[in-house]
Amino acid sequence: MSQRMSDLLAVQAHRNFVGREEEIAALLSVLDPEGPRILHVHGIAGIGKTALLDHFTRAARNRGATVINLDCRNVEPTEPGLLQALGEAMGEVYPDVETLFERLESIGGTMVLAFDTYEVFRLLDTWLRQVFVPDLPENVRVLFFARQRPLAAWHATPGWGWLLKSVPVKPLSGCEAAKLLTSLGVQPEATSVIVHATHGHPLALKLAAAAAREEPFTHWLPQAPLQHALEELTHIFLKDVEDTTTRQILEGAAITRRTTVSLLGALFPELVPHDGYERLRKLPFVDTTSDGLIIHDAVREAIASSLHASDPSRHLTYRRAAWHQLRAEAESAASGDLWRYTADMLYLIENPVVREAFFPSGTPQFSVEVAQPGDAQALTAIIRAHEGEEAAAAMVQWWRRIPQAFSVVRGADGEALGLCCKLRSDQVEPRWLLDDPVTREWCRHLRDKPMAGGEVALFCRRWLSLDEGDSPSEAQAAVWLDLKRTYMELRPALRRVYLTARNLAAYAPVAQRLGIEVLAGREVSLDGNLYPCAVLDFGPASVDGWLAKLAANELGVHTELDLLDPEARELLLDNARVALTPLEFGVMQHLQASQGKAVSRTELLRDVWGTRYEGGSNVVDAVVRTLRRKLGARADRIETVSGVGYRLRPS
Repeated sequence: MSQRMSDLLAVQAHRNFVGREEEIAALLSVLDPEGPRILHVHGIAGIGKTALLDHFTRAARNRGATVINLDCRNVEPTEPGLLQALGEAMGEVYPDVETLFERLESIGGTMVLAFDTYEVFRLLDTWLRQVFVPDLPENVRVLFFARQRPLAAWHATPGWGWLLKSVPVKPLSGCEAAKLLTSLGVQPEATSVIVHATHGHPLALKLAAAAAREEPFTHWLPQAPLQHALEELTHIFLKDVEDTTTRQILEGAAITRRTTVSLLGALFPELVPHDGYERLRKLPFVDTTSDGLIIHDAVREAIASSLHASDPSRHLTYRRAAWHQLRAEAESAASGDLWRYTADMLYLIENPVVREAFFPSGTPQFSVEVAQPGDAQALTAIIRAHEGEEAAAAMVQWWRRIPQAFSVVRGADGEALGLCCKLRSDQVEPRWLLDDPVTREWCRHLRDKPMAGGEVALFCRRWLSLDEGDSPSEAQAAVWLDLKRTYMELRPALRRVYLTARNLAAYAPVAQRLGIEVLAGREVSLDGNLYPCAVLDFGPASVDGWLAKLAANELGVHTELDLLDPEARELLLDNARVALTPLEFGVMQHLQASQGKAVSRTELLRDVWGTRYEGGSNVVDAVVRTLRRKLGARADRIETVSGVGYRLRPS
C-alpha cells in the first residue's frame, strides 16, 4: 500500500524529535505491569508536551498497546461530553460510564487514555479524580498532559502511592537544541546564537529555525526572557513572510480559538478560504485538529496583541465577523458539536471575568467535591461560624434533607475550607423550598415571572468559606468555577441561577458584567441580617445564548437576541425603536421568553389577555399581524405553527 502524505509528515516529525529520554522512560513505564497507572505530565506552553505524547503513542503502539488520544480543547468538559468523545474515538456509543468500562476491559491488553491540553478540562477534574479514574479497569492507564501541576488533591488521595506519578517536561539541553536545529535545516554558524537565545524551548527553536531559513539573524539579546523571545521570534517570522496575504490571514486567524474554512470565508470574503486554510496549515506553529487549525497559544497571543496595538479597528472587525459566523453556525450545530462553538465564543470574549470563570489560567489551590457524611461536623462548624441561629438552622435543615446538594472546598491536606449548597428546581421537593425563607422568596419570583416548560432554575443557596464567610476569597472562587461545570451539565435546560450573599455588594462589578440582577424588594431578614437576592437569567437560549450575548455586548454587535426592550416596551430594529401597544408587548414578550418553542393561542390568551377573556383566538392573530408589520424585514421571525399558534424563530 502506498504511503499518504500524512504518513510521511508523521515520519518526519518522528525524525525531528530529539532528547526527552527521561520523560519517554517515565511514559513507557505505564506499560509495565508493575508500573504506575496514572501520569500527570506538565510543562509550560510550547515545551513540547504534544510532541512527547505523539512520540510515546508511536512507541506504545509498536509494543502492542492501544492508545486513545483526546485533545481536551475539542471535548465538552462534562461527563456526557467525555463519553461522546471516547465513543467517537472507539466507533461506538456509550450511554453511561459502566458500559464504557465494560468495553475497555473487554478489549484486552494495555489500554492508554491520554488527555492532551488537559488544562482546559479543569471543570471536570474532580469527577475524573473521584469517579472516573478509580473505577477504570485494571488494564487501563491514564495520561494527563497539562501546563500546570496536578492539584494537590490527586496526591492526597489515600492508597494511590506508586500508582500515581508526576512528570515535569523540561527544556532541551544545549546539545539537544542544536540537534533539533540541525534536523530543521539551520546552518551551523547560526545554531549557537539561536540555542543561547531560546532557552531550550522547542517552540522558540522551531520559530527561530523558520526565520533563520529565510534570513539568518544574529541580533538576539543573549539574556532575553523566554516570553520576550517568543514574541520577538514571532515578529521576525512574520516580517520574513513576504507574502502579505499569508500575514493578513494569520492575523485574522489569531483572534479565533480555532480556524475553519467557513471562518476564513467570513473574515476574508475577498479571498478563497480553502487557499487560506492551506497557507495556515503549512506554518510551523499551527496544529491540525479534527475540527480545524489551532495556532499555538504563545504565537497566537503575540500576533493578536500586536494587531490590537497597531490596528485596533481591524482587530475589532475580525472579532465581529467571527462572532456573526459562529453565531450562525451554532444555531444549526448538532448537540455534540455545540461545545466547540461555545468554546469559540468564549475565546472572543476578552473580559477576564468571563474567560477566567471557564478557563482558569492559574493553578488552583483548592478542589471542590461532593460532600461526604464525614464532612458533617466541619460543614456545620463553618455554617455556625458565619450564620445566626435562624439562618444556620435553615442550612443545617438542607444538609439533613439533601446532603448530596452540598459541595465541600478542600485544601491541599484535604481539610474542609468552604462549602456550597445548590439545588435544582426540578429535583427538589417544592414544600421544602417553601420552608426556607430565602428559597421561598425565589419561588415567589418564579411564580411572578414563570419559566417555560422544561426549563430549570439552579438555586445557589449559600457559599461560605471558613475564614471569609461569603466574601470574595480563593474558596469562593473555587466554588464559582465548580458552578460553571454545573452550567455546562444543565444546558440547554438551564434558564436561571438564583443566589444570595450578605456581602453581595462586593460582587457588584462582576455581577454587572455577567448580567446578574439584584432583585429589589426581595431581601430576606434572618437573625437581624439582610440577605439580598439576585438572579442570572440566561434567556431562552440558555448558557450558550448568554455567552453569545456577552460577546456581542463586548464587541458592540447589534444582535437580534435583544429584539425587545422590556423597560421601554419597544422593538429594537437596526438601531431604530418601534413603540408597542400593551397587547403587542405582551405577545412579543411571551414569544421571546419561549423563543424557538411553539406557543398556543390558548396560552397567549391566558397569559396576555387573562384567563377570563372569552373573545376567541382571532384577537391573537390580529395582534400578531400588527406585530409582523412593525417588525418589517424581520416579520418572518414570528412563524405560524399550524394547528397550534406561533413561534419566535431564533435569530
